[in-house]
Amino acid sequence: MDPGSVGSISRRFQSPRFRPSTPVVIRGPLVAGWGRGLLGLVFPAGGARSQLPRPCRVLVLLNPRGGKGKALQLFRSHVQPLLAQADISFTLMLTERRNHARELVQVEELGRWDALVVMSGDGLMHEVVNGLMERPDWETAIRKPLCSLPAGSGNALAASLNHYAGYEQVTNEDLLTNCTLLLCRRLLAPMNLLSLQTASGLRLFSVLSLAWGFIADVDLESEKFRRLGEMRFTLGTFLRLAALRVYQGTLAYLPAERVVSQVPAPPSVERQDQQGPTDAHLVPLEEPVPPHWTVVPEQDFVLVLALLHSHLGSEMFAAPMGRCAAGTMHLFYVRAGVSRAMLLRLFLAMEKGRHMDYDCPYLVYVPVVAFRLEPKDGKGVFAVDGELMVSEAVQGQVHPDYIWMAGGCMEPPPSQKPQQGAPPGEPL
Repeated sequence: MDPGSVGSISRRFQSPRFRPSTPVVIRGPLVAGWGRGLLGLVFPAGGARSQLPRPCRVLVLLNPRGGKGKALQLFRSHVQPLLAQADISFTLMLTERRNHARELVQVEELGRWDALVVMSGDGLMHEVVNGLMERPDWETAIRKPLCSLPAGSGNALAASLNHYAGYEQVTNEDLLTNCTLLLCRRLLAPMNLLSLQTASGLRLFSVLSLAWGFIADVDLESEKFRRLGEMRFTLGTFLRLAALRVYQGTLAYLPAERVVSQVPAPPSVERQDQQGPTDAHLVPLEEPVPPHWTVVPEQDFVLVLALLHSHLGSEMFAAPMGRCAAGTMHLFYVRAGVSRAMLLRLFLAMEKGRHMDYDCPYLVYVPVVAFRLEPKDGKGVFAVDGELMVSEAVQGQVHPDYIWMAGGCMEPPPSQKPQQGAPPGEPL
């Protein structure tokens, strides 16, 4: 699917019924020259280490039912004009069902595109990254630059990229415009990737977060309010607070500060055979965690959250302590005993990133490179990048600077690289 000439549009989208073999495709124009509105988006002095070419060809994967169901309309009104001014041609593919984007990128000829643009919520980016990691050429495929354009009910990754670029915290169309401008700037930034292993043998990758307990329940129970956009999470929070639950489990983690002096154990033969990067800090789930890990003594929790980025939603500035160092992630947990009133204050203060100011004794934060979480009673669910999975023992390790995202950072991420190994190299 090559980008079309000026004004060319595929008519496949006219059929009211979609078939997997014929995804909706719309091609956009390549227009020469910058518009006046983009003149301020020139590269900083000295240029960038990595950037997209000009002109540029991108494949846009868009979920027309995401969020409030207006993604295609927003693409036409807010994204397409900016792409035209920035010498970025596109082919637009509309996803038709769950995991459709995952299937598409597994077989797509990636050499035709300079970047993959994902316009939906965080779940669609989750699909795309896992689809890339399931390809036979995963080591090359995962280096394809990605771009997140917010059009779902959960837009945490886009909000984080907006924050890293130095923009003010905004939502809805303003956030979409900012993220489109980041794509038009063509600057690329490396991002961490979280590898997850479950007791049932599943291996998957996260670009944003793993949540268990309160946050995951809000994700699940607010699904019926999806048409409200991000307001669904506010409503879900109040509903869950009214019937606050306690979740029993064992939590252990490898603090970032301990990694420099520790050499990871050689991976087992079984783990060496797995596709994807080696999780050198993890041992099989049936074995105890290594002795240099920290095991949390409490076993009653309200929530556990492993977070790779600054935001948990466009108005949830969950990690104001700064961008993670390469190879690390934020780990938060709330112990049982916290009152409903305090938990509500924490979530309300999170909009501006002021929840840590309360010094709540039940809220614990630590930067880590790996963790293990073992639910005891099977209650609750996990939410990985907003996508739900069954409650079972899970462990994860961060791989540093493993994917490339469109986004210019005002401040470079911390240079500490606590884990062995190197990122997959320059973007393709």
